[in-house]
Amino acid sequence: MDVPVWLWIVFAVTVVVSLTVDLLAHRKAHVIGFKEAGLWSALWVGLALIFGGVVFLTLGSTAGTEYTTAWLLEKSLSVDNLFVFALIFAYFKVPREYQHRVLFFGVIGALVFRAVFLTLGVAVVNRFTFVLFLFAAILFYSSYKILSGQEENFDPGKSFAVRLLRKVMPVQDHYSGTHFVVHEEGRRVATPLLAVVAAIEAADLIFAVDSVPAVLAVSDDLFIVYTSNAFAILGLRALYFLLAGLLDRFHYLSHGLAIILAFIAVKLILQASHKMISTSIPEIPSPVSLAVIVVILAVSVTLSMRRPAKSPGGTDASDADTDK
Repeated sequence: MDVPVWLWIVFAVTVVVSLTVDLLAHRKAHVIGFKEAGLWSALWVGLALIFGGVVFLTLGSTAGTEYTTAWLLEKSLSVDNLFVFALIFAYFKVPREYQHRVLFFGVIGALVFRAVFLTLGVAVVNRFTFVLFLFAAILFYSSYKILSGQEENFDPGKSFAVRLLRKVMPVQDHYSGTHFVVHEEGRRVATPLLAVVAAIEAADLIFAVDSVPAVLAVSDDLFIVYTSNAFAILGLRALYFLLAGLLDRFHYLSHGLAIILAFIAVKLILQASHKMISTSIPEIPSPVSLAVIVVILAVSVTLSMRRPAKSPGGTDASDADTDK
């Protein structure tokens, strides 16, 4: 796809300006409330859709549809990240007023790592089409683990990034405001806040195993896959604070994500077969993929609301929350 340089510049400027405004707006540590999180979520979604409109007008309807599909796919898959964020914050007992700062730097790291992974992924797919079969196998396996309840438990304290940090420098037991590194007895010491950022980056690397192959099933154009991923990642922080405390109510969402992963795996197989075996083998068009993802997400959320999960005591989780 012939993407004009100015469109890359517009994307880069939008991301930098948005992150700068976000950082300045939250320069003073405070607890992010529901209303504030809702406003920021609307802002990030609005920016993503506006940029999608620019892509549609500049690069055509196919590119616009691929961008929207990839963005929505990454947005839906990133819901699992929210559960991990909650797990990490609980494990390290992160004060609520410091959580936004942690996620801010976690997002910056995720943008850098996704740029590397997606660039390599696009290069590999364009050169070795058979890799799509391997990606499909990864997605099928991920789908199976979710549906069978065999998802791997993520232990924040034992993640590679946290263990590496502890080897590089000592980590103190208490928080020192919003500082990541402090001087203690003449030496540099990491605070638990830096360990939390390391744990979040490690979690993102794990989730990239699913999201990178999935988004490459939608498009093999670097501009489409990276910009869609970037805008989905940028809105993660606001989405976390918006849904904090409500994540357990969407208990059917994990099943929906498993079905989406399996569907994308089938799309990859058909795509690879079309290129390597016979052009008579049909591919799944991007508009169809977009429609399928939207329907699955809508059904998952609707079922979660209509059939609340049971609490350990046998009552509805929503009722249990109300009793509290």
